[in-house]
Amino acid sequence: MTPSNDRFRELRQLLRSYEVTGYVFDDTDDRSGAALSAYLRQAAIDPARAAEAAAEIDDLLETGLFNEEIADDVDLLPHIHPPHGKSVEGCLAVIGGHLRQFLAEPAAPSQTPPQTAWEWKERFPELSHLLGAYFHQDFSLEYSSHREALDDYSSDTSESDLRQLAGEIREFLSLNESDQLLKKSAATLGLSILPPKGVRLRQWLADVREIVLHQAQG
Repeated sequence: MTPSNDRFRELRQLLRSYEVTGYVFDDTDDRSGAALSAYLRQAAIDPARAAEAAAEIDDLLETGLFNEEIADDVDLLPHIHPPHGKSVEGCLAVIGGHLRQFLAEPAAPSQTPPQTAWEWKERFPELSHLLGAYFHQDFSLEYSSHREALDDYSSDTSESDLRQLAGEIREFLSLNESDQLLKKSAATLGLSILPPKGVRLRQWLADVREIVLHQAQG
């Protein structure tokens, strides 16, 4: 159960990025590894995230990793594996240093495709929700058509989220220039079925965008 104050909410999101390394810590004082680099690219879109994560790391280190006061909160954090001779506290301190450096010299949002599954889902949260929750491997057990699934999604989605989805699809299509990359990226976001018969994936996503835009206006 998540504590009501969710003391380390943003740090938990940051550490989830380390799934790409098997939760093995791969940063040094001079270089951010694959997981932290992915997080920092996301933070460039919303620098407040990095500030929050840095503050939460400071809080955790000041309170003490094994302090009973925060035991339930710490249990919710993904457990990273420090390299030989390093401690978890030392790893978190290195992450905090990179976050502070980023906040001192913020980077411009990346115009390149995400590099990890975590980063894809963070960058396209609403599209990931649509594909993973409605077009999953058990799709045929719940819906008779792609349009029925899309209408089900739209019926329970706010106008602002529909517009967000439309914007994410536009960016998603522009970042995935080849059909091969588009297929791989869509699968990463949770798409487990083929598009409607006779329709290419790129065209289907473009059609979905037009439909949700129309529904948002209606």
